[in-house]
Amino acid sequence: MTRPLNTALPAHRDRSGGRGDLARRLLAEFVGSAFLSAVVIGSGIAAQTLSPGQVGLELLENAAATAAGLFAIILMVGAVSGGHLNPVVSLVDAAFGGITWRDAAAYVPAQILGCIAGAVTANAMFGLSLVNLSQHERASAGRWLGEVVATIGLLLVIFALARSRRAHVTPAAVGAYIGSAYFFTSSTSFANPAITIGRMFSNTFAGIAPASVPAFIAGQLAGAVLAFGLITLLYPDVRSAAARVVVPAEELVASAE
Repeated sequence: MTRPLNTALPAHRDRSGGRGDLARRLLAEFVGSAFLSAVVIGSGIAAQTLSPGQVGLELLENAAATAAGLFAIILMVGAVSGGHLNPVVSLVDAAFGGITWRDAAAYVPAQILGCIAGAVTANAMFGLSLVNLSQHERASAGRWLGEVVATIGLLLVIFALARSRRAHVTPAAVGAYIGSAYFFTSSTSFANPAITIGRMFSNTFAGIAPASVPAFIAGQLAGAVLAFGLITLLYPDVRSAAARVVVPAEELVASAE
């Protein structure tokens, strides 16, 4: 009989995926989220500068940079914190028992603060005001639905890979999914409450007006709830693999040997 995936880990490591102490993990989530926000917003500013008035090309450049950057950033911090970089990932992982609710409650503000810091840094790099609230209105029913769909797909990718012992390819899969979702969703796939809040602080191509933020986050949370149900139906034993979300340290070590 196949043994549940996380029973090979000592008891004190089961709910942290073999990762280090909470302070180090929070720092990793903050740093990773800051880089993610800087990549999304910085590449949006660069695209707007290099291809003015060509919205399709701007979006393609922004999507390509985000997909590649997300892949690298998850690898950067994954061995420390799991590379969640996203409150809905942390909350759903806690619901499945992969991390404790206490840790999830600590991850979320670290992710939000990191995304805000990344937005401010991106503004500074391109000579803009450090904080410049976005005027880019994105409120519509279609975009709200787009966030629901984008979030469901993201969580299905992550937890399906964890359950099928392929978590080592999660960085590439997540990057590819988000890059494609920039185009197939009406909202350009934020799928992350922390980055949604961060993008509010830059009045540039990738920004979102504060008035549009609540609907986007509501869509993301609704998507997380629906994804939890779908994952439970598709993978009834997913709890045995939840500690392997997103990039457990032991898999990175094994893949390098």
